Amino acid sequence: MIVLTGGAGFIGSVLLKRLNDAGHRDILVVDSLKTSDKWRNLVGKVFSDYSDKETFPAVLAELAPEEVDAIIHLGACTSTTERDADYLMRNNYQYSKALAVWCFENDKQFIYASSAATYGDGALGFSDDHEKMFALRPMNMYGYSKHLFDLWLLENGFDRLCTGFKFFNVFGPNEYHKGPMASLVYKAFHQIRDTGKMKLFKSYHPSYKDGASVRDFLYVKDCVDVLMWSIEHREANGIYNLGSGKARSWNDLAKSLFAAMGREANIEYIEMPEEIRPAYQYFTEADMSKLRGEGYTKEFDVLEDSVADYVNSYLSKENNYQ
Repeated sequence: MIVLTGGAGFIGSVLLKRLNDAGHRDILVVDSLKTSDKWRNLVGKVFSDYSDKETFPAVLAELAPEEVDAIIHLGACTSTTERDADYLMRNNYQYSKALAVWCFENDKQFIYASSAATYGDGALGFSDDHEKMFALRPMNMYGYSKHLFDLWLLENGFDRLCTGFKFFNVFGPNEYHKGPMASLVYKAFHQIRDTGKMKLFKSYHPSYKDGASVRDFLYVKDCVDVLMWSIEHREANGIYNLGSGKARSWNDLAKSLFAAMGREANIEYIEMPEEIRPAYQYFTEADMSKLRGEGYTKEFDVLEDSVADYVNSYLSKENNYQ
């Protein structure tokens, strides 16, 4: 059995579909549905059981180790604006430690989601060299909670027993429930559809024109390709970046979206809120050399093709779940 935490979430539900396509049915989905629409991400998927994240530790304690092949831990609070530090420590740090320890004690595969938010303002670059991770300074509590777990693994040598991925700017189907944390592609699609234009922040950096700051955008299908490869290559342990490795500008993203929707580009540059200007990132790009060195060879789709697939196969359709 595969345990998939966050299995009803954005990346988790797309991975669940891919696991089903690969013949996996004995999957225990762990999540926290409450009153959200995340349950829709589970419709049409096949899994053997479901557990709420709060009761799952007790469920895990009752499972015989031989019943579990792997825990894929994608569940977390991913809000970069969450201010309850105690909650983030419990949910993103201590919960992750408990699952990891169970896997290490029982010699089970453990794959987990870290985040590019651990890199902070990017002043130290975006290398996933383990030695460089100790110097990173995340800028929000979400990034710090993820960083602490990375450091706990490294300080105890547990990175040799598991695989972690620092996700960059992932977008694609099944993110519909994420509200303010949904990708700009998702939010701007509706903005363009309803108003005919797309809003981007003005630049406050002398080296970047309006809309010219760059991000590492990764389509969720490419992200899940890597996760599937990781499941099949347990020997490739360590903490890795997971982005496209090619930074693209917000203007590029906007033009790709307008093109996919068959419209002329109409971008309005608006003032950036003063409170986020000091910590705003003008450049992120994943160094993917370490994962490539482990043998991952599949190329990632270019941004224009990924945006077009998202728009035409999902956003523009009434039943748009993956």
